[in-house]
Amino acid sequence: MPPKQWLSYVMLSLAIIVGLWVYLVYVSNAHSYLSDDPKACVNCHVMTSYYATWQHSSHARVTNCNDCHVPHNNAFNKYFFKAKDGLYHATIFTLRAEPQVIKIKEAGTNVVQKNCQRCHSDLNENVKTMGATLESRNHGEGKLCWDCHREVPHGRVNSLSSAPNAQVPLTDSPVPEWLKKRIEQQEDKQTEN
Repeated sequence: MPPKQWLSYVMLSLAIIVGLWVYLVYVSNAHSYLSDDPKACVNCHVMTSYYATWQHSSHARVTNCNDCHVPHNNAFNKYFFKAKDGLYHATIFTLRAEPQVIKIKEAGTNVVQKNCQRCHSDLNENVKTMGATLESRNHGEGKLCWDCHREVPHGRVNSLSSAPNAQVPLTDSPVPEWLKKRIEQQEDKQTEN
């Protein structure tokens, strides 16, 4: 236990930390990632082209992002994978370190491959993709589904120009209206001077 004279400082520090954490969860729209709603993926602006190209694909009528991009073997693994991937993405986007072209990592590649096989098992019995993984493909044993189906479901070019009429849902700004007005007033004062 800290000395009694420290108690108020410790409580104040904890309140500030908890308050900042709650605000961060609110600003990042973190609760939306618990759902399977594809609109959650466009909380990050760099994902808008992927959303737009998926939205114009045949997969948009029957799947969502999580149907392909997270494991489905059990609920714990699904949310663990989402949390691990989400923390990685949040870190990269916060640090503004995202690459020009986003490429799927090895863990994601294996998940997507398994999900292709899960959904299309009746179609690929005679094709050498059953049981294929990134590692086996790299050793010349089988192919990944998108080795042949390269444009499914995001198209060849992952940019908004590949789906020019796309209606991408934009997230609401977490900035309160009173603060927006205050910022506008400050900007107006600066332009007057």
